[in-house]
Amino acid sequence: MSQDESRWARWVRDDGSVVSCTEKVKVMNENLDELLQMAQDLFEDGVLMEVSEAQMRDVLQRLVQSVHNPYQK
Repeated sequence: MSQDESRWARWVRDDGSVVSCTEKVKVMNENLDELLQMAQDLFEDGVLMEVSEAQMRDVLQRLVQSVHNPYQK
């Protein structure tokens, strides 16, 4: 397994089977890289504007918790 395939997670389906398609893994990792950079930028901007670091982390965690699955079965 290359570093690109393992840097975030071993992607699995709901049934526990591994998502092994190289393109799917690549897209997931690229999306997470982009999200991390955006979250880092947001965090740094907040801290520079004197927003509490703890509050910034709380807001980012609530953001993740608010994500919903529009494809539920």
